Order: sequence, then structure tokens, then C-alpha cells
Amino acid sequence: MSVEFTLEGLNKRQKMLADILWSFEEWPQVEAFIKTLPKREKAECESLIEMMKMAIVEQCYDGIQPLNEAKSVIDKVSKRV
Repeated sequence: MSVEFTLEGLNKRQKMLADILWSFEEWPQVEAFIKTLPKREKAECESLIEMMKMAIVEQCYDGIQPLNEAKSVIDKVSKRV
């Protein structure tokens, strides 16, 4: 699965931080980078990471179709009760 999303409303610094965070291949690299930052930028990075997580989850759910077959079975069982 390919992950592609855009975080809307970021200022220039936040966009730069988001690009840097996304460029890392391993979580320890992200943690090491964040440790080098001043308090304000650390907080921004943590917020950006949460926004990225939410965007990824949203992207995953966008592709899910209604489970009509499962709903049909549930409806049949519900009518028997």
C-alpha cells in the first residue's frame, strides 16, 4: 500500500519539519532528530507526527467499501431472533 497524503494549513517551518520527519526510514532516526531540537520545535514535530498518523488512518478508511455481504448475513440472523 502506498501512503500519500497532504497536511493542510502548515506554515513554512512546519512544512520543512514534516518533510524532514517523513524522510527518515527508521523511528529511532526520528527520535534522535527530535532530541536535537528546541522545545518549541519538539512540540511541533510531535504534533506533526500525530497529524501524519491521523492522515494515514484516514487514507486507509477511505478505501474501505461497505461490507454488503456481511450486512446481509447480520440482517438474516437478526430477523430469526
